[in-house]
Formats: sequence, C-alpha cells, structure tokens
Amino acid sequence: MPVNDPIVAEQTPAADFTIDQKWERYSREEHEIWNTLYDRQMKVLKGRAAPEHFKGLELLNLNEGGIPDFRRVNEKLEKLTGWTVVTVPGLIPEKDFYDHLANRRFVSGRFIRDGEKLDYLPEPDIFHDVFGHVPLLTQPVFADYMEAYGKGGLRSLQFDAIKHMARLYWYTVEFGLINTPEGRRIYGAGIVSSSAESVFCLEARSPNRIHFDLERIMRTDYRYDDFQQTYFVIDSYDELMEATYRDFAPIYEKLPGMSELKPSDVIEGDKVYTRGTQEYAKAGGLTAHAEAV
Repeated sequence: MPVNDPIVAEQTPAADFTIDQKWERYSREEHEIWNTLYDRQMKVLKGRAAPEHFKGLELLNLNEGGIPDFRRVNEKLEKLTGWTVVTVPGLIPEKDFYDHLANRRFVSGRFIRDGEKLDYLPEPDIFHDVFGHVPLLTQPVFADYMEAYGKGGLRSLQFDAIKHMARLYWYTVEFGLINTPEGRRIYGAGIVSSSAESVFCLEARSPNRIHFDLERIMRTDYRYDDFQQTYFVIDSYDELMEATYRDFAPIYEKLPGMSELKPSDVIEGDKVYTRGTQEYAKAGGLTAHAEAV
C-alpha cells in the first residue's frame, strides 16, 4: 500500500481489490503535481510519442487540469471501446489483474508521486497509470489487445507461465516502440510517463532496438529498476494483436527447453534496428548517476 495516502488506508478493498477513487478528496498540491507532470511530458513527447497517444489524451480530455475524475473519464472511454478505469490500493495479485483486463477494466492506483521527487516511484502511480496507459485504450485494436492479454494471462496460470506473460506486457504495453510514417515513436506507458526515458529510448546509442518477436520476448529478462537495455519495435497495433491472439500453450511447452536471454542480448534471427553500445548499463545506470549527484 502506498505511503502517505490516508484515503487508501481508510478503505477496505472489495473482493476484486477495487476501492473508491474519492476524487473530491485530492488536495490542491496533488492536482498541481499532476499538472506539472502533464505539462512536462507534453513538451518532451512532442515528436516522440505515437500519434494515438495524443489522440487518446484529447478524446478523454485528460488536459482539463488536475487529476482526472474516473467517473468522467469512464463516461467517454466506455462509449469509445467498452473499457473503464477502476481504482485499486496498490499492486494486486496476478489473477485479479488479469481478470480485470479480461473484462475491460484497467486498474489504476489512487496516489500520485511526491512533488519533490517527480521521477521517483515506489510503485506505479496515477500519473503513470492514467496518462501512460489509458489514452491507448481509446484505440479499438489496442483495446482489443489488452483484453486478449488479460484472457491469455488467466490461461497462463494453468501453465505456470506468469513470468513469460509479464515479459510480454513489459516489452509491449510498458516499454514498446512503434514504427510510423514519421519515424519511430513511443507507445509504452512506462516510457511516455517518464521524462528521461522518453529521450533515452529513441535517441541514446546505449540500448538495442529490435523488431517484435513473441517467443523471443518471452525468453528475455528485463530491467525493472532502470532504463531498458533493449526495446522491441512493432510496425502496427494490428501486428501486435495478430501475433498474440492465439493459444500460447505450444509456446509454453517449447520455452523450458530454450535458453533464457539477458536484457542486453542480441541473437541470430533478430531484426536489429540499432545494436546498442550498452554504455549506460555498463557505467552503472541510475545507481551511478545518483552516486555522482
């Protein structure tokens, strides 16, 4: 449970771990933090984020000022693609997370990060969840992909394959890149909600940029505490949907006999856009930067 959110602490979650957002109880300071983050990201993301992200922000009026009220967001989102946003107290069990997605409910935390530490997150906050994830849920194909992912996640529990599904989510929904006629752009929520990684993922010479491959991603570990060492790129959301809208059981049967891949690996068969130097990771990444500061 997030620290310093008494509104969360005073509530008892429902059986599906949902709580009331209690939007009217956000403080002026919390709304100002949202506005600061929003304004900063809109400047950074110009020419970097996928056009569908900006379209989603516009369709949902997430630029009205202050933390969005889910009741108002859901009126628009449900009409567009049948999705709604629900509030949870923090990270929830995988089964319940998958079940929400399978039923077109996107889970969001209530709390927002500390205004003194805009880039520090003890766990995903409402800015990451709503600014980062929700805009793409206005796009029918991506909305269908997220539902399919939830259903696939529930099925993965039968195969002890949570790790592999987590990697798929990480390298697409959180840290995915997409080719567009205007150039490579960001669609992953973990990137679009991060000022520094929005620049790093596209412009740094350190990371690999490799074309999306489902089995390859399921074999690949990831960095949860720093910028990614590899980013996977799709050509379209249709490609993503078509590649994943199938029974994963045959893949799960193959994976135990295949080697695990490190986040920095480039292997035979990869369609490589950029073979990174890995200089950032080799230099110690964020840890080294923090020590230097």
